[in-house]
Amino acid sequence: MNSSHQKILPGATVGVLGSGQLGRMFAIAARQMGYRVHTFSPETDTPTGQVSDVEIKASYEDLDAVKKFARAVSVVTFEFENVPSAAVEAASEYVPVRPGGAVLHITQHRLREKTFLAHHGFPVPAFRPVHRAEDLRSALKELGYPAVLKTAGFGYDGKGQTKITSPDQTETLLPNIGQQERILEVFVDFDREVSVIGARGLDGTFAHWGVIQNSHQNHILDLSVAPADVPPPVEREAIEITHGVLEQLNVVGVLCVEFFLTREGKLLINELAPRPHNSGHLTFDACITSQFEQQLRVVCGLPLGSTELLRPAAMANLLGDLWENGDPIWSAMCGFPEVKLHLYGKLSPKSGRKMGHLTALAATPQRASKRVLEARSSLKSE
Repeated sequence: MNSSHQKILPGATVGVLGSGQLGRMFAIAARQMGYRVHTFSPETDTPTGQVSDVEIKASYEDLDAVKKFARAVSVVTFEFENVPSAAVEAASEYVPVRPGGAVLHITQHRLREKTFLAHHGFPVPAFRPVHRAEDLRSALKELGYPAVLKTAGFGYDGKGQTKITSPDQTETLLPNIGQQERILEVFVDFDREVSVIGARGLDGTFAHWGVIQNSHQNHILDLSVAPADVPPPVEREAIEITHGVLEQLNVVGVLCVEFFLTREGKLLINELAPRPHNSGHLTFDACITSQFEQQLRVVCGLPLGSTELLRPAAMANLLGDLWENGDPIWSAMCGFPEVKLHLYGKLSPKSGRKMGHLTALAATPQRASKRVLEARSSLKSE
């Protein structure tokens, strides 16, 4: 086992578990700083693999392959949190894994996550565990309608969620209850959704990119704008809560806290993501240090970089739906000189699949937002 406080310097090799777009942008930042990158996932020709030095294709359950991967690198990090804990343990026999397995164990399971947050006094929507049909009935009695029933494990982009609005609907859901662990949460009628991405170093230093405002379409992030349009006390509180969460979880890495801001101005934590986050993609172009470079600095034990926002910015996701009538019109989008294009190298566009994003920089968040949406509209082929 490596000493956990040794600095891992440029020229060293960093291992990434997972191979999607977050790993790709991490690998770009790492290669820019002179590191080598190995990626491990069950796929090949992946977004991360295309820009890594080595792409290993194996199952996360293949612990021998995980150990071999770990022996060839100086540190291991993640680009998605749904990696089985056995794989994390296998890797950590040889090198530091950051953030650690305990962080993943909590954040990859909605019920464990909400229980942890509530136990440590963080603001969360009211929730109840649901193991059996009777649990759902009594939970709905306590929380009332509407409520949201979610699978407890491995959810993202609204997958595994059902909004319950009436007792009739409850009856149709009951036969399937008990097949997997679930959590029932009170439905939050929020004013807006915001996120704070924080980074915490080996020495406990903390950095953040301020509050980012997010809007979703069909549960998938559509647009992120920085800085968010929230009152200063809300901004301060969101950053404080995020700092507290990173401390309590003892995170060494980057973590995003997604919040609901209620109509009364109250912040509630919706969920945590122990990695760079879609809402922070704009930091790649708009900040001195992006969330990806910061993740690299943290996992390598280096001092944190400045997170200063150089200009207000907005990011719009590009989903596979844009390809419905043929390739998007890239030349039209390139006619917007202050908009940056990021494509993830995914092999086939599918409806709802994140294929890339655009970032616009402007004098105000409103202008950046208008600009990025205009640029995205220009891509659509009639």
